Amino acid sequence: MEVNRRQFLGYLGKGAAALAVASAGLGSLSGQAEAKTADHLFGFEKTKKTKKTVGFFKPIEHTTKDDLVLPEGFKYDVVAAFGDKINEKGDTFGFNNDFTLYFPIDGSSERGLLWVNHEYTNPMFVEGPKQGGKYTAKQIEQLLYNQGGSIIEVYRDSDGVWKMDTSSKHARRITGLTPFQLTGPAAGSKAVNGATKAQGTFANCSGGKTLWNTVLSCEENYEYTAKDAGLDATHYGWVVEVAPFDESFAVRKHTSLGRFNHENTAMGLTKDGRVAVYMGDDKKDAGVYKFISKGKYDEAAGLKNSALLEEGTLYAANLKKGVWVELTIEAVQKALASESFKVPYNVGYSKEELVAMFQTQADVLVHTHEAAMILGATPTDRPEDVEISPFDNTIFIAHTNNDKHGNIHGHITRFFEQDGDLGAMQFNFEIFAAGGRQSGFSAPDNLTFDSNGNLWTVTDISGSSMNKGVFVPFANNGMYVIPTSGDHQGEAFQFASAPVDAELTGPWFTPDEKTLFLAVQHPGEQSDSLNELTSKWPHRPGDTIPRPAVVAITGFKF
Repeated sequence: MEVNRRQFLGYLGKGAAALAVASAGLGSLSGQAEAKTADHLFGFEKTKKTKKTVGFFKPIEHTTKDDLVLPEGFKYDVVAAFGDKINEKGDTFGFNNDFTLYFPIDGSSERGLLWVNHEYTNPMFVEGPKQGGKYTAKQIEQLLYNQGGSIIEVYRDSDGVWKMDTSSKHARRITGLTPFQLTGPAAGSKAVNGATKAQGTFANCSGGKTLWNTVLSCEENYEYTAKDAGLDATHYGWVVEVAPFDESFAVRKHTSLGRFNHENTAMGLTKDGRVAVYMGDDKKDAGVYKFISKGKYDEAAGLKNSALLEEGTLYAANLKKGVWVELTIEAVQKALASESFKVPYNVGYSKEELVAMFQTQADVLVHTHEAAMILGATPTDRPEDVEISPFDNTIFIAHTNNDKHGNIHGHITRFFEQDGDLGAMQFNFEIFAAGGRQSGFSAPDNLTFDSNGNLWTVTDISGSSMNKGVFVPFANNGMYVIPTSGDHQGEAFQFASAPVDAELTGPWFTPDEKTLFLAVQHPGEQSDSLNELTSKWPHRPGDTIPRPAVVAITGFKF
């Protein structure tokens, strides 16, 4: 599919639905150019191998500075930071912001709702240390309240500064205390101990946007909070759905999408109009997944399309064969019954325990990783963000790293679905870009695209490794721009550097691409105490601790 810049921005303004319809070949949206009309903004021009220059910014150097460092001509506004009041009710912005998603109000690129994930807390800055090895009831409340998500209203004022509107009627929190519905085959099943409802959402890492203008937020490393709060772990590790503009829409967890350490979702349409959702399981030696709905997407149905995520088929990728493996209870039981079956190395159960575990399809959904590995899915190197290219329907997957197998710096994998159909059962793949000294980045994480087809990635070098050993050349975590075609395909140009100990997460453009929202997560995380802080970012007057915050980056010139 060929899409020019004006069409791309038009699709963004209309939401993900238009992009998906275009990519599925369901509309007359083919263009005359290959997005090359945006060269003045997103085109790359290299002079010497040792001195790269870029059409719309001069790449920065790696740095250890305790600030969000941007190229010359760009600036950032802190829109919301931990503890800030977000509405007249007095709700406050949660901790460790991650995924961001901008929803225009009346099509505006200067006023909208911003969904923000809150992944986890830090006892030094939030709930305090455990008492006798346990949290008090008050601490558990703080632990749960400061995770989940925030819906805030943001706007750009007459001076070009992005701010939060705390008088918004839409601003609210979705937390670890919010009641949720369970949907799909596992709801009410023995596999979730009969539950049809669950308390709250937490460990919210990344996410995605649906075709019907809701947010999908992903529960990743849920195990710790569930244990500390005394909650049923089978109620977490799901993809949750929230409608930012409609508080009457019951927040829900879609069990059809499987339960594992979810990083994000990427939604598109198959050629026959069904919904496809791609997902990664962010742990070492884990799989890449795809869900395809039974029913077809109907734009006119609006929020009712949410039901498409309640019934369908879940698949896992076998990279050696280039096929999507259907995850069914029948297939799992057949594999377990074989005399030649051997428990995969990355499944921590005996054969007898697995036989007892898998009795119904609900069990497959609750124990998705185990089912996938039993059926031959490929263990991969921490598959984090997965994104569908709006230009050619290829699938980009950030494989962050895996020191178990010597993949220290990670890579970005690109899937090519057969015939470009997201509903295909066969695919091929390539290593699109590899982290390391030769590329200038390490540990790719969240991904997004701009209108010239460039891939933006942020990095996730752990705090314990940053600026040490083989990670010294990369300095602080950063954000990079990588062209997906042309002479500079696969080359990384650094656009931003994070404050000390922080990682940058959740990049999301406004429809006009004049603003990029970005989360700065866990600055100062390696601090030994409140008296020995490694960072005080964002260095606001009156702040005595580092505060995770969401920023709006401007300076893009058209």
